[in-house]
This record gives sequence, C-alpha cells and structure tokens, in this order.
Amino acid sequence: MAREPIFTPIDLQTWERGQIFYYFSKMAPTGYALTVDVDVTQMRAALEKAKLKFFPAYLWLVTKTLNAQPAFRIAEKDGQIGFYDTLTPLYAAFHDDDKTFSLMWTPYEADFGAFYAAYMENQRRYGENHGVLAQPDRLPPPNAYTVSCIPWVPFTHFSVHSYENKPYYFPSVEAGKFRMENGRLKMPLSITCHHAATDGWHIHLFLEQLQADADRFEDYIDGK
Repeated sequence: MAREPIFTPIDLQTWERGQIFYYFSKMAPTGYALTVDVDVTQMRAALEKAKLKFFPAYLWLVTKTLNAQPAFRIAEKDGQIGFYDTLTPLYAAFHDDDKTFSLMWTPYEADFGAFYAAYMENQRRYGENHGVLAQPDRLPPPNAYTVSCIPWVPFTHFSVHSYENKPYYFPSVEAGKFRMENGRLKMPLSITCHHAATDGWHIHLFLEQLQADADRFEDYIDGK
C-alpha cells in the first residue's frame, strides 16, 4: 500500500511569497498556460532500445521534474496552505472499445524502474475498467495532479479551464502528437499553473531540467 503523502503547513505571514500568494489567490485570482516543444529524440530512442513504453516514462519524467520544486506542490488542506512532499500523477487511460477514458494514478517513485513496474501493474489490474475512476476501490490521493496527453493532435497551444470554484494550485500538464522537425522528434507540451503558486521563473527551471533529463533518459533506464 502506498504511503500517505506528507503535508507541511506554510506560515503566510513569514513566507517570502505570502503577499504574492494572497494577491493572486484572493484579490486577483489568476492562472496562466504556455506551450513549448520538448525534444524527445534521445528519450524515445532509449525507450525503444529498451522496449519500454513512452507514456509511463513521460509521466515519471514530468512528475520527477515538478517534484523538484515545492512551488508546484502547494495545496490547501483543511483551510491551511502548505505543500506536499511529492506529487502523484493522475492520468487518463483510454479505452479503444468505446473511445472513452478512465482516470488512474500511480504513486511517484524516485526510481524509474519501480514506477514503470507499478504503472504496468495498474494497467494489468485496472486498464479494462470503465467509468470515471479505473481504480474503483479507492479515491485519488490528495497530492494527485493532472497529467495526460492527446496523442492524435500536434497542437501549438493547449489550456485547461476549471469551472469549479475551489482552491487548486497544482499544475496541469498535457502533451500532444510527436512531429519531426529538421531530423529531431518534437513533442508539444502545455503546462497550466495558478499564478499564486508559481511564476515564470519556476516554469523556466522546470522546462530546463525536463529537457536535460529527456536528453539523458538512458541513464534513468540503466538506474544511474
């Protein structure tokens, strides 16, 4: 059984981001989204060589990179602002038979091999389950964030809009269809964030590390 995520409260009065958080969550609630191209040439080649699926590797890599910054892990629990120690990817499992999808989640593991094995076990146990939640015997954990892909569409922009009025500060990440450009394999990647939790600097660090790790993904397959 997966362990409970650890929640650490934040003192808004002493937090260096306290005033910014208050402004963009209470006075002028603001979100933003941007889309970039990620070069996945080396990552896909390494996965194909190892005969591994791309999607769980993508889930792991995005989650690993988000987890590196507390700003992406900010949440509200029982009226208290704080951050979780990790995020858990909540993703869509597509059903070929009726073209619907169900939500699944796999707790993050720092070791790629362990996460990949857990993902594949989830697919084996719950992959054929229809309905909103593919894992019907439980609810998504409180540290679950949305990450998915639209593998049929090579978009240049994607934005997630929520129509529910509740405090939600985790990012949402969406990937699109690969395309070849000058001999390199590119994947559009959109990230939607709450401005109370993150700024452009956090996005810069996320994208810089994501690309660096995609370029050296073979190391993670080898367990380095």
